[in-house]
Amino acid sequence: MKLTVSDRSQMIVQSEIRNMTLECNKIDGINLAQGVCDLDVPLEVIGGAHQAALHGYNQYTRYDGLPALRKALTKKLRDFNHIEVEEEGNIIVSAGATGAFYCACLALLNPGDECIVFEPFYGYHVNSLLAVDAVPVYAQLRPPDWKFDMKELESLVTGRTKAMVVNTPSNPSGKVFSREELQKLADFAKKHDIFVFTDEIYEYFVYDGREHVSMATLDGMFNRTVTIGGYSKTFSITGWRVGYAATAKIWAQMIGYVNDLVYVCAPAPLQIGVANGIEKLPASYYEGICADYQKKRGQICEALAAAGLAPYVPEGSYYVLADVSAEPGTDSKDRALHILKKTGVASVPGSAFYHDKSGESLTRFCFAKRDQVLEDACKRLRQYE
Repeated sequence: MKLTVSDRSQMIVQSEIRNMTLECNKIDGINLAQGVCDLDVPLEVIGGAHQAALHGYNQYTRYDGLPALRKALTKKLRDFNHIEVEEEGNIIVSAGATGAFYCACLALLNPGDECIVFEPFYGYHVNSLLAVDAVPVYAQLRPPDWKFDMKELESLVTGRTKAMVVNTPSNPSGKVFSREELQKLADFAKKHDIFVFTDEIYEYFVYDGREHVSMATLDGMFNRTVTIGGYSKTFSITGWRVGYAATAKIWAQMIGYVNDLVYVCAPAPLQIGVANGIEKLPASYYEGICADYQKKRGQICEALAAAGLAPYVPEGSYYVLADVSAEPGTDSKDRALHILKKTGVASVPGSAFYHDKSGESLTRFCFAKRDQVLEDACKRLRQYE
């Protein structure tokens, strides 16, 4: 029979994050599985989008985004990330950070090209690679501090190695790659002449005085790095789908052409809303949400420890992996469902973040929730036996 799904689509699986959300909804539980931050959207962002829609920003934009947003991103990248870019030619606005990553993969990777991915990984990174017929190759980040091994990295390199994905701060582990670690990876990338895709969507959420460092700022790395980011998490607008890729003009142009082919453009009035937020929100806003999430991190980690689910305290982002190896079940899915049944709190099985059995002793909890919701979840977890 000719009427079958493509071979490519058979390699792509439904996100376990969404599956657990469905399980949580069945029992009207508290969803700490999906990374949907339900905090208030800044009025500057909402107002900017509203006014943009009223004033005619409702049509297609240029393939790389509206000038107002590219201008705002140029300043932000220079001031916060210390990446020197121009608004014309270096920035592509896309349908979220995930959309920007997918377009970069389509533009820069050939079928069969290998891309090193650190695990535990973000599932959409792997599925995006599979969707373009690239080959993910896995390097372990080992708990409790999620360190990588350079000897292992060297052993993974073949004649097909074309790229590497670095997610910092990381989903799901919360690892923040230090400057020293990034320098090792930069030297590795230059040695083997490969691209580096950096997903920096959680860049404002780093804890305990740590520093967020962008790979593109390291010596010799700008021309081989695609910096991917967005404001879904920072402004609590995960449904708006406004992200970006910033890179050398030679790569940005093709990423932009692919973005036009796949998405046409990100929503026009929402681009203006994001630009308005970047321009008008003070540094205290970002410091405030970081401090707020650090407090929430303490709450969830304390509750997990009390429940006997030992947390690996994250250095950044708003997720925490917990050790559930002592819980009933044969795998992480069984254990996550058991915890959901007993507490009404949903998490994501660790198997969603590994290509093998390495994640079966883990589950991931998201703490980007309103105070009352998180307090209720923590109360339930503390009562768990």
